[in-house]
Amino acid sequence: MTDDDLTALRDRCDRHLTGHGPVRAADLLATIPADTEVDVYGDGGVVAALEAEVARLLGKPAAVFLPSGIMAQQAVLRVHADRTGRRTVLFHPTCHLAIHEDGALERVLGLHGRTVGDPNRLITLEDLRAVAEPPAALLLELPQRELGGLLPDWDDVLEQVAWARSRGAAVHCDGARIWEASAGSGRSPAELAELAEPFDSVYVSFYKGIGALAGCCLAGEEDVVAEVREWRKRLGGTLYGLWPAAASALTLLPQRLARMPEYLAHARAIAAALSDVDGVRVLPDPPQVPMMHLLLAAPHEQVRAAVRRIAETRGIFTFRGIGTTQDPGVQRVELSVGEATMRLTPEEVAAVFRELVDGLAPRRASGDDGHEPAALPAADAPREEAP
Repeated sequence: MTDDDLTALRDRCDRHLTGHGPVRAADLLATIPADTEVDVYGDGGVVAALEAEVARLLGKPAAVFLPSGIMAQQAVLRVHADRTGRRTVLFHPTCHLAIHEDGALERVLGLHGRTVGDPNRLITLEDLRAVAEPPAALLLELPQRELGGLLPDWDDVLEQVAWARSRGAAVHCDGARIWEASAGSGRSPAELAELAEPFDSVYVSFYKGIGALAGCCLAGEEDVVAEVREWRKRLGGTLYGLWPAAASALTLLPQRLARMPEYLAHARAIAAALSDVDGVRVLPDPPQVPMMHLLLAAPHEQVRAAVRRIAETRGIFTFRGIGTTQDPGVQRVELSVGEATMRLTPEEVAAVFRELVDGLAPRRASGDDGHEPAALPAADAPREEAP
């Protein structure tokens, strides 16, 4: 089954397991109000309005809109490095800069990334104390995506920030999913600034948990943000018009941010339901934000075949990407809870995962494994959309 096959199958499904569902042009265009005030090269209009709103939410003096998180974080880390006269940035081994950016920090910005700690757990103060060289910046991620959305203890965060400051380093927050972290930390949208307060700069994304068009903001002190604006231009990010993405973000941000506590409650209810499914392990359990990773005790091709079968027979699309692990018999998937997930009950989700790991349709006769497997709920088969 090719990627094109998966895309066609997904588009025929009427229910989706993860996030806010499939990205469709018509849905995204509908998030741009017809009376949107456009910007010119990033100045004015809805871009300025979004920047002001993000600065307010995060309790920072200023914010700047950029077309990608890679650009935003590289730019601000370069600013911090120039101010300290150093070039080394410390971050977790599974940081986005380490595993998803093709060495851009070094090859484009001339900085040096240094991973700290164990890839399978959060950074500790002891990990940082083992670093002798003076860093330019410490990057902390809230939540840690590659660990299933794990959140550090807040006292640990404050201790690590204090360590960095004692070394003369800036502290940057990869807050791509800080909206989710607000719910996981028990903070309301009005209290989001408490999460951002210890950091010199914070990056936030709009297309992940919020589900808007691509784009992000970088918030911090006015002079830092002013320098990031200049780096945005140098890196080719100051497009003639940034308004479509900014308008989409400004429309969806208040709606989806307010829903994060509901997404989190649903994620935890799903995790509880999955505790009765043999061969499925939730990480972390219970989920700390509206996302989780799941380990499936089944071969890769079996899970992939079940993805297709569930989509074809039940009209539920589960996963496009199925991650492998060191054990060929165990696969890893990521479940982000959004509007699409909210339309499935925890019991329905558990039935889906039971089929993913069993490798058998849920209608098989009882007695194979000593219990009657839960059946997936009835649903219309996926159908071709009218032209």
